[in-house]
Amino acid sequence: MAKAAGKLYLIPSTLGDIAPLEVLPISIKRAIEDINHYVVENEKSARRFIKKISPRKHQSNLRIQVLNKYTEPQEIPSFLLPCLDGFDVGVLSEAGCPGIADPGAEVVRIAHEKNIRVIPLVGPSSIVLAMMASGLNGQNFAFNGYLPIDAPERKKEIKRLERLSIEKQQSQLFIETPYRNDKLFAELLRSLSIKTLLCIATDITLPTEFILTQSIRDWKNNIVELHKRPTIFIIQG
Repeated sequence: MAKAAGKLYLIPSTLGDIAPLEVLPISIKRAIEDINHYVVENEKSARRFIKKISPRKHQSNLRIQVLNKYTEPQEIPSFLLPCLDGFDVGVLSEAGCPGIADPGAEVVRIAHEKNIRVIPLVGPSSIVLAMMASGLNGQNFAFNGYLPIDAPERKKEIKRLERLSIEKQQSQLFIETPYRNDKLFAELLRSLSIKTLLCIATDITLPTEFILTQSIRDWKNNIVELHKRPTIFIIQG
């Protein structure tokens, strides 16, 4: 009798330095206690997170594969070999939900190709939480990832997203590498119409959480410090 295939669990993590069970449901703890095979972005931080969730779990039992921008594409299918041998595998995001602005999406795609069952677990998504708290159009929104680094291209893209938000009545979400947040904020104040609404959602779920939506006109009188603070930006014309 053939052994049943293992499942691929998508395991959210915290969005910053906070006690995991403050924001994660008990299903995360149960999954981590049962799973020894993992696909992660950073092995050191993944092991630290697993230890926080399940202090009694033996770290020596963990089998960890690293998936990040340096991973060769041909390596990725092998990460699912434990599933084919009947073992469950967990995809663990560095922050938030696997597969959402996260390299884990490629493992999930291959799992579907191989008819491996994919099980997403509940946890914090900065994109969804920011949208919930923004007061902007939650019926029609788009996540655009990172904007261009080149200043003229970034300005052009900001103007394009503003036009799109007006034409489609669509909230436009985007992010930046945290140490460049202040530069992006300054560019938004220069490039957007004073009537355009901007939501800044930073340090979501952390004690320093800050979420505010107001017009560009009002933001110009209310500069906030965003340096090295994970932030979601949302605009709506």
